[in-house]
Amino acid sequence: MITYFRNFAKSKWAAGLFALIILSFLVVGAQSDIFANLGPRHIISAGDRSVDSGQFRADFERVRANLQEQAGRPVSYDDMVKENLHQQYLDSQTQRLGFLDWAYKAGIRPGKELILAQIRKIPAFFNQITGQFDKDLYAQALAQQNLTSEMLEDDLRDQYVTAHVGSAVFAGLQAPRVYAALLAGQALETRDGRWFSVTQAMAGRAGAPTDAQLTAFMKENEARLRSPEFRMISLVLFSPGPNDARPAITEEQIKERYEFRKAALADPEKRTFVTLTVPTKDAADKIAADLRAGKAPAEVAKANNIQLGDYKATPQAAVGDPAVGAAVFGLAADQVSAPIQGRLGFTVAKVAAIQAGEAVSLESARAAVVQELQAEAVKAATYAKVEQFEKARQEGKNLADAATAAQARVIQLPPFTEQGQLPDGQPMNAPRQVLESAYALSKGGESDVIDAGDGQYFAVRLDEIRPSALPTLDEVRAPLGQQWTMRENARLLSAKAEELAGRIRAGEDIAKVAADAGAQLTVRTAVQQSRESQAQVGDGVLRGLFGQSKGQVFSGQQAQDSFVVGRVDAIHAADPAQAAPLAEQARARLTEELANTMADRTIAAAAARTKSRNDPALALQALGVEAPAAPAAAPAAPAKK
Repeated sequence: MITYFRNFAKSKWAAGLFALIILSFLVVGAQSDIFANLGPRHIISAGDRSVDSGQFRADFERVRANLQEQAGRPVSYDDMVKENLHQQYLDSQTQRLGFLDWAYKAGIRPGKELILAQIRKIPAFFNQITGQFDKDLYAQALAQQNLTSEMLEDDLRDQYVTAHVGSAVFAGLQAPRVYAALLAGQALETRDGRWFSVTQAMAGRAGAPTDAQLTAFMKENEARLRSPEFRMISLVLFSPGPNDARPAITEEQIKERYEFRKAALADPEKRTFVTLTVPTKDAADKIAADLRAGKAPAEVAKANNIQLGDYKATPQAAVGDPAVGAAVFGLAADQVSAPIQGRLGFTVAKVAAIQAGEAVSLESARAAVVQELQAEAVKAATYAKVEQFEKARQEGKNLADAATAAQARVIQLPPFTEQGQLPDGQPMNAPRQVLESAYALSKGGESDVIDAGDGQYFAVRLDEIRPSALPTLDEVRAPLGQQWTMRENARLLSAKAEELAGRIRAGEDIAKVAADAGAQLTVRTAVQQSRESQAQVGDGVLRGLFGQSKGQVFSGQQAQDSFVVGRVDAIHAADPAQAAPLAEQARARLTEELANTMADRTIAAAAARTKSRNDPALALQALGVEAPAAPAAAPAAPAKK
């Protein structure tokens, strides 16, 4: 069974499902709602599991944040809907929740011990210094993702369910040998053929394009040539500039802050100790007795098959479980604690050494205190400017005059698109709120103060709008002419190759056709589908030889400026002695593909069994996005009389 689990973990099925489960930990929090019929409409309904509008919007917002981080630019809900990402997300989550609901009702329910053991294995929850599980890091990591411990446990429980069902699908599965034999036979099959190259010189070259031809070519490529809309704004900055002096801090302020922060700035008492955690109090009592009897902690941990928590010079604040920390820092050196009931079981601790804390002097803390006070002063000065600016606006002053009254800076940003790209295609480093505000204003419009977080405030005036437009012919004549010439040359080349291939199909000998075209005929036997053959004869020849039957003619592009015309003369079957070992190797890959397909069908069937469904219209409503316009229907044909 362990082998099956290992094989399953390497399969695409496992990778896809585990990625989905991990993504659900970071992005999606599935919820269970047994009062679905009494509450609001649900966007996703899958048996006893459902997702309402608020949850869907929060989940999709996390997906959007991840996309923005990957793309390095703002991504709007409208952009995602245009790419149909909302529907893909809906469908994947509907099937996932339906499958998990079916599995729960089928009795596949991992025990709590398995979930706790899995939590202890997540690297993000371990202290990088001590290497031990850190409950504070655990709580912080969950808080950063707006998750609770219950939500994490639910996700890990779902992961166990998925792995369990997946291993059952994978275990014992073997693709039929005949499938692998077909692949091996095809891979080792060889072919004989003759071919020649058709060059641009044989086909002729296009002349210089006329203005009419270029205008028509521009019309054909209008979508690619049209420039996006650009906007230019004046941006009000309330924070100090790079050349502004730092706020002055008095000695009295420094001393007052030092007295207030002295305890926090001091080097705290540290202790070196070990912990042993077990699920039950009885087991903890036995461990405490063994330690008091003089047994080594490592020996006791090994005897109980548990991991020893080893803390070196650790302050109380760094102990993840507050109950354990309080107990440890109440012990004397070499003392063993009674069983401590913590978050994840019962812990027994033994203190090895105690390092007394040290107070920090004013001089040693001065730099940190001054930096802290200056940062606070900057934020206070920034907010004071914001208040002065808003007061001036309320008095009727425009953005520029209000900025002057508040002693704020006004800068002009270069033109940028709605996605935050500059004319050269590079991203502009500006907060998302500034971009959204700029594209929400009309020309000459001025925004309210924008809070971008972390003490950063802005205000925007839209100075100019450069609408999306096609360039003039003179602006793109040279590159457009080059592209037109390349297209026409390719058309002439393709037509010439097809003409020569047509002569061979009509019965002319390929050697005569090649001679008439001034081309050299290549004759090869026993060509095999391999990288070596591809490098020797070219991709176009290989596609042609193995894409046609015996006696058939092929024609296709060989390089950017040449085509190939050829004929398949003979087909030789693979040698069984060579094909058999290859078939066995291919069988493993086929088995994996078959397992992936079966797993997909299992998920789909389970979702169908729970009658899982989603409401795309309600999803768009939750996102505040209008449904994409449906394509116009074709006019009805007139009725025949």
